[in-house]
Amino acid sequence: MEEGDLAAGKSTAAERGAWIVFEDEAGQSMTPPRARTWGRIGQTPVVRVRGRGSGRVSIAGMACYKPGRRSRLIYGICEYRGRKDEPKGFGWRDFRDLIVRARIQLGGPIVLVWDNVRLHLTAGIREFIDANAEWLTVLQLPTYAPDLNPQEGIWALVKRDLGNLAAADLGQITSTVKRRLKQIQYRPDVVDGCLVGAGLSIDPAP
Repeated sequence: MEEGDLAAGKSTAAERGAWIVFEDEAGQSMTPPRARTWGRIGQTPVVRVRGRGSGRVSIAGMACYKPGRRSRLIYGICEYRGRKDEPKGFGWRDFRDLIVRARIQLGGPIVLVWDNVRLHLTAGIREFIDANAEWLTVLQLPTYAPDLNPQEGIWALVKRDLGNLAAADLGQITSTVKRRLKQIQYRPDVVDGCLVGAGLSIDPAP
C-alpha cells in the first residue's frame, strides 16, 4: 500500500463514516523474546525458562481509528498445545469472525488494512469481503511492511513484557498476553502513539 492508497482509504472512510482498522498477527512460544532488563554491572542477566513444550499462542489484533472517536484495540487469541487435530493457529473463519466482531463493537463500516499473507487471500475470505462490500472495504499492505502498520507497535509493547517472563506453561503466557492487551485497551493514547510511530495520521473530522 502506497501513500496514495492510504489517502484513498482515508477518503473512503470519510465518505462512509467508517473506522480505519489496521490488522496484524503475532505469536509467542514458550521461548521468551529478547528484551531489555536490569542486571548487575558487568554481569549479563539471564532469564531461566521453567517450562518446555511445542505450544504456541497466536494473536490477531486490530488497531482502530476514527476522527473524533476514542481509538480502540480489538483482538483474538488462539492457543495451540500440540494436540492431535488441534489447529495450529487462526483459520480464515477466525479472521471472518474477528472482522464481524469489530463491526459490532465499533458500530459502523470498516476500512480494513492488512497484509497479503496467504490466509488473507483465501476463497472464503474473498467471498466474505465481496458479500459485505456495503460496510467493508479492504486495502492490502505488502507482505513485509511492519513499519506501515500501527498494530506492530502494539505487538512490540506486548512482547517487551514477555521478554522477562519465565513461564511455567502456555496458560501463563496466554494470561500475560491478555492482561497486557486489556491494559492497552484502556489507553487510547497508547493506540494513538502506535499510529504516530508508523508515520501515519488520521485527518480530524471536519
